[in-house]
Amino acid sequence: MAAMAVRDIVADSSLLPVLNSSAETREQCEKLLALLDPTGEFASSNPQEAVLAASREQKQLFALLARLRGLNRDAVFRVRDTKQSTAEARQEIDRLHLQLQNLYYEQRHLTGEIAACESYDHKYLALPLIPVEEFLAVFPEHKDSDAHELMIARINHEHAEREKLEQARQELLKRKQALIAENNKRKEDLANLDQDLERFIDVCSPPPN
Repeated sequence: MAAMAVRDIVADSSLLPVLNSSAETREQCEKLLALLDPTGEFASSNPQEAVLAASREQKQLFALLARLRGLNRDAVFRVRDTKQSTAEARQEIDRLHLQLQNLYYEQRHLTGEIAACESYDHKYLALPLIPVEEFLAVFPEHKDSDAHELMIARINHEHAEREKLEQARQELLKRKQALIAENNKRKEDLANLDQDLERFIDVCSPPPN
């Protein structure tokens, strides 16, 4: 029952020869002990034959012990190899676990950065861009563009329109300055004309009596 229990526990098939050899060696030991028992029936009936039989069983026991030691040695070597393989596998698992942790931290960092970018109050959101429908009506070539490309196109359009407006403003400013300069010149001419007229009136006026 004990041997069966051990076999039920041991799952490695490579250890079964060790268990079988161990059981066989144990049986051989019990057989030899029975032959060496001075109170036994075989020893008391024929002592000389019992000694010869015990010698044969002892040699067979030594052979079984040698075989058992060899199997045990092989099992120990296999256990060492298994421990080495297990240690290497554990190191690889630890390395992969650390790499996974690093990837997790990097993912969490990138997720935070993405959330910060998405919640950032971008200035372009406050631009008075023309509605998308109106923009696509004017520029139908952008109807298949994605949201990002469409936003860039709308911003570029707004920039171009502002540059045109700024250029028109500069032109109007130049015209305004030119008109102001012309108006000032006319004012100066009128002032000079008033002075000339006053002098003319003074000359043409009759002398007092």
